[in-house]
Amino acid sequence: MSSAVLTAGGELAGRVLDTLAEATTDAPGITRIAYGPGERFAHDLVRNEAEKLGAVARVDAAGNLYLTLSGRNPELPAIVIGSHLDSVAHGGNFDGAAGVVAGLAVMAELVGQGIRLPRDLVVLATRAEEAVWFPLSYPGSQAALGLLEPQALEARRSDSGHTLAEHMREESFDPDAVRRGVPGIDAAQIAAFIEVHIEQGPRLVAVEAPVGIVTGIAGGFRYVDAKCFGAYAHSGAEPRFARRDAVLGFADLIAGLEAEWDALEREGHEATITFGRVQSDPTQHGGSRVLGELGFTLDVRSAEAAVLDRIENRLHGILAEVGSKRGVAFEHGPRFTWEPATMSPDLIGRLDRAATELQMRAPHVPSGAGHDAATFAGANIPTAMLFVRNENGSHNPHEAMEIADLDQAIRLLLRFVTDFDTDQP
Repeated sequence: MSSAVLTAGGELAGRVLDTLAEATTDAPGITRIAYGPGERFAHDLVRNEAEKLGAVARVDAAGNLYLTLSGRNPELPAIVIGSHLDSVAHGGNFDGAAGVVAGLAVMAELVGQGIRLPRDLVVLATRAEEAVWFPLSYPGSQAALGLLEPQALEARRSDSGHTLAEHMREESFDPDAVRRGVPGIDAAQIAAFIEVHIEQGPRLVAVEAPVGIVTGIAGGFRYVDAKCFGAYAHSGAEPRFARRDAVLGFADLIAGLEAEWDALEREGHEATITFGRVQSDPTQHGGSRVLGELGFTLDVRSAEAAVLDRIENRLHGILAEVGSKRGVAFEHGPRFTWEPATMSPDLIGRLDRAATELQMRAPHVPSGAGHDAATFAGANIPTAMLFVRNENGSHNPHEAMEIADLDQAIRLLLRFVTDFDTDQP
C-alpha cells in the first residue's frame, strides 16, 4: 500500500539526496570517487544530519563512518543499517546513498516519535564499495570488520594510480591499523545488519512493487583480461582447413557457455554469464584478414556456490574442446572472485511480518549484484537487504528511484527496528 504523504524521515531522505546530487554532479550523472572529494562530501553531509538528530559519530581506521543513536541498553548488540556513499564515474545518485539516507530517515522517525529502542541503532556509511576504483571486493566493509587482507592496501586506484593505503593516509585515516586487522566494529556486537539499496534490475518494476526483500547475493568470478590466440591470415588465400580463427574460437566459447546456461535454467538454477568487453587490435584487424588475437572479459554470477563451480568446470572443458577444434589457444589472465551470501531466514521472516502488518507488498527477490551486506553475511552476522524499485538499472545517470518508494522502505525498516525485541514468529 503506497502513501502519497511522505514520512518526516522520507522528506529528510529526499532533501539529503537532493543536496548530494547538487554537490557531486559530474555530467552526465554524478561522480563520488572512493577516498575522493565526492565521497568525503557525502560522509560529512550525513554525519552533520545525524548529529543534528543527537547521534554520536565516529570513524574507524579505514574511514568508515558510524552514527549511533543510543538505546536503553548500549550493552546489547546493535542494529546496524548501512550502505556506501561512493559511486561509479558519471553514475546515478541513488546507488549506495539511498541506503545510508534510509538509515538516517529511520533515526529521524525514532527521534521525532520519541521512541528509544532497547538497543543502539547504528547507521554505517562504508567506504569504497564500487570496485571500479580499486579492484577489490568491499574493502570498506572488510576493513570495518578487521578482515581486509594486508595486500589489498597496495591496490591502486584506477584514476590516480595511488594505492589504497596512500589514499587512506591522504584522508587522515590509518592504513597501518587496517593492515593489522584492527576492526571498526566488533562482529559480536551486531545483532543484525540490514542494507537498503536500489534494485539494479527490473524485477520490482515488472511486478509493480515498491520494495523487495532480498533472499541472497550472488557470488561470482571474473576474468578481466582473457585472450583467444589464433593466427592472422589473408581472408581470401587462407583455406578453411588451415585457419586458426580467433573469432570462431571465441564464438564457440560463447555458444558452449550459453548451452550450459540453458541447461542450468532448465534445472531451476539462476546464473548470469556476461562477456562484457570484446576487442581486437585496430592496427592488426581488418576486412581482409582472419583475426589472430581477440581479448575479452568474462563475468559469471550465481547465489549458488555449486552452480559457480559447475560453470567454471564446464568453462575449462569448453576451452580445451574449442582449442582442439579450432587450433586456437586461450589465456585466462587475472581471475577475480567473490563469495555468494545468503540472507538470514530469521531476519527475512521479521521483514515479512513487518510488511504484512503495514499491508505492504514486499516480494522476495535475488540480488545479482554484489553489496556490502555480503561482507557481513560472510562473517556470520545476521544480515538482510531491502531493494527499492528503480527503473533503468544502475551505474548510469538514469537511475529512477522515487522517494515515495524509498519512503516505503523507511516505513518497513522502522517497523522492523521497533519490533525487533518483541517480534516472535
